[in-house]
Amino acid sequence: MSDGAADRQNLGVLCFYPHRAMEARILAALAAAGFDDITAAQGRIAARIGRDGTRLTDLAERALVTKQTAGHLVDQLERSGYVERVPDPTDARARLVRMARRGQAAVAVARRVEAEVEAEWTAYLGEEVTAGLRAALERLREITDPFR
Repeated sequence: MSDGAADRQNLGVLCFYPHRAMEARILAALAAAGFDDITAAQGRIAARIGRDGTRLTDLAERALVTKQTAGHLVDQLERSGYVERVPDPTDARARLVRMARRGQAAVAVARRVEAEVEAEWTAYLGEEVTAGLRAALERLREITDPFR
């Protein structure tokens, strides 16, 4: 007989399941839209690129990967036309990684799928529970996301 506590999943894992489901839906939609050469690892790096571009060292830090890993992923994304490296206007020695036109088109697909998935989850959970979940996760982010 189980005491329940051993079978109970921790909150981190419970947050991971829906994240993984959304990521899979986004990657499938991207592939269906012709962006079939982007991997999950590349997508995780690309998702951290700011609107005006982001330095490679910041991408690595935010993605919790080495600078070498981030550089390799950015190289792949650049070869596929998703991102471009441009001079950093605040530091002539530095470069920013920013979305290229193809990357912007892929982001538009991803944003559409994110909205669809959130609408499905809201329909399943209800408006009130969804609002409470969002509020709780935003509050939890205050102590778990150093890059907020």
